[in-house]
Amino acid sequence: MTDLFDLAPAAPSIVEEPKARKAPSRRATTAPKPAAEEYDANSITVLEGLEPVRARPGMYIGGTGERAYHHLFAEVLDNSVDEAVAGHASAIDVELTAQGVLSVADNGRGIPIDKHQTGVSALEVIMTKLHAGGKFNGDAYEASGGLHGVGISVVNALSDSLVVEVARGLQLYRQTYSRGKPTSALEQVGRIQRRGTTVRFHPDPLIFKDVHKFNPATLFGMARSKAYLVKGVKIRWKCDPSLLDPKDPTPPEAILHFPGGLKDFLLEQIGKETTVVSTPFSGRIGTPGKHGAVEWAVTWHTDDGYVNSYCNTIPTREGGTHENGLRAVLTKGIRNFGELTQNKRAKEISPEDVMATVASMLAVYVREPEFVGQTKDKLATAEAQRIVEKAMSDQFDHYLFENKTEGAKLLEWVLDRVDERLRRKKEKDVGRKSAVKKLRLPGKLADCSQNDRRGTELFIVEGDSAGGSAKQARNRLNQAILPLRGKILNVASATRDKLGANQLINDLTTALGCGTRKNYREEDLRYERIIIMTDADVDGAHIAALLITYFYQEMPKLVNEGHLFLAVPPLYRLTVGSTTVYARDDAHRAKLLKSKAFKSKKVDIGRFKGLGEMMPAQLKETTMNPSSRTLLQVGIGEGLEDATAEVVTALMGTKPEARFNFIQSNAEFAKSLDI
Repeated sequence: MTDLFDLAPAAPSIVEEPKARKAPSRRATTAPKPAAEEYDANSITVLEGLEPVRARPGMYIGGTGERAYHHLFAEVLDNSVDEAVAGHASAIDVELTAQGVLSVADNGRGIPIDKHQTGVSALEVIMTKLHAGGKFNGDAYEASGGLHGVGISVVNALSDSLVVEVARGLQLYRQTYSRGKPTSALEQVGRIQRRGTTVRFHPDPLIFKDVHKFNPATLFGMARSKAYLVKGVKIRWKCDPSLLDPKDPTPPEAILHFPGGLKDFLLEQIGKETTVVSTPFSGRIGTPGKHGAVEWAVTWHTDDGYVNSYCNTIPTREGGTHENGLRAVLTKGIRNFGELTQNKRAKEISPEDVMATVASMLAVYVREPEFVGQTKDKLATAEAQRIVEKAMSDQFDHYLFENKTEGAKLLEWVLDRVDERLRRKKEKDVGRKSAVKKLRLPGKLADCSQNDRRGTELFIVEGDSAGGSAKQARNRLNQAILPLRGKILNVASATRDKLGANQLINDLTTALGCGTRKNYREEDLRYERIIIMTDADVDGAHIAALLITYFYQEMPKLVNEGHLFLAVPPLYRLTVGSTTVYARDDAHRAKLLKSKAFKSKKVDIGRFKGLGEMMPAQLKETTMNPSSRTLLQVGIGEGLEDATAEVVTALMGTKPEARFNFIQSNAEFAKSLDI
């Protein structure tokens, strides 16, 4: 997201083991402690003014890396945004010069410059004292981002040069600072026909030793986020062109103004992504800047979920109580919609399912919010959750029921996430069990003895009878046999409930060990080749089609990686004297009978009713021995992905009329295949 940064990793600590010490001799005497180990009143250091900030910057801005460097801008910008939220400013100017000096100016009321009770101007108090500001009593700002009075003073402490200009009462005032201390008195520059505050600063290279300049793209993203949050404000952006990377789309100048607020922000973030619902769930309750105000924009897409949340315009990157409220509203609302539309599975929905693919923006305004740490990454105010739930609950119910078609699509999407979660849990349980003992494989699986996957094969066989022959015909080292009794479920037309309850499919999934759909793991696949071996008749072809559909839908990566094959067992045995050959089908039999070996001779023709009728030696010779068998690899031709999906949907889907239309349209092309 535009306002997120990575924290620099902490350096690893190295602890050496203590060396063994010699036992002291009897003559040894206790030596006096060196002076360095003395601990008395002289050891106590008192840091005055802003010295604590310079000594321990991590306590105030989270470190001295890139994120902390840009956090200085956030602290200055937030003061101007607070003026805008409170209704006192309508424009903010942000400018980055070629020298790396950053300027933030607003047309708000201007920092007070009259004499404070401490004996210096209020401006100097704010700039040089921690916990000094106008946000403690709630009179100047009802809901602001700066609560502790440390933001601008921290920026001052960590800048080698800083200039503040205040336009107030038609007069312009200026004061300069360096490393937290004034380098000039507050001077009255002259008359001016505007009002507001301007802060220009340059971070101190003595503090930020590893970061030497601002990233224009990062600054622009932070400014744009604020413009989305405060609908009425215009943020004018300007950056010296020499600082911009030619490949970077960040403009040298721009006016950031978004009347649509968070809805515009969300639409800009998701761009051309596919969404589950056509219109985001968005709205606003209360007046921004006032206690209890909430604004939101929520949709669901096909990628991982995220929530961009803010409290008093401050980005809360680690979430907090307001996000808990959002999660509760969305979960309860979708459950209620499911129950009222008679969907019995609605009670299974968890917050994890609802938030898995959500894309959302949330802003809440709270008086005196409590944050975790000065960087305000996480909101801890308990009241924020109640405020969000009260503002959004009824609105979300109306959103779902005003357009039931959209609501039904969203419910079905979330229930798919339920199925994924339950499937992950089941696979995780299997994985956990296998870590402490041998994987509990299906009882009918005759596994191979080789542990290495390379060269291994799993034959999926039709029926127990064929399975018995295959077990005797196999090479036990690298060939495994899994008999399936009857026809498996057509997964293309089955509900997720039926799919999860089907024992044959569960046995097959467990035997492969690689998971399904998004949870498919190539490295966990237990066999190099998966070979479908069914009878050479119509029923066998149907079972093979059902199995291929299963792999195509549930394990498409297995197909794409070239692991799936079809065995080609014979349908006929042709014998002349001591010579025996096998024919795959009628066309192959006719071709063999016309050959010199069989032409004009009495041929004994036997037809196999199924694999179970074949002797193990025959099955091995014709279908299972790599040196004499024929395998057909199952795959999708290049550029045929969409066409394949259409055919599978038509032939294996839930609409009989689609199959009828396909057969009618393609009947003229039907013919026997001469393999």
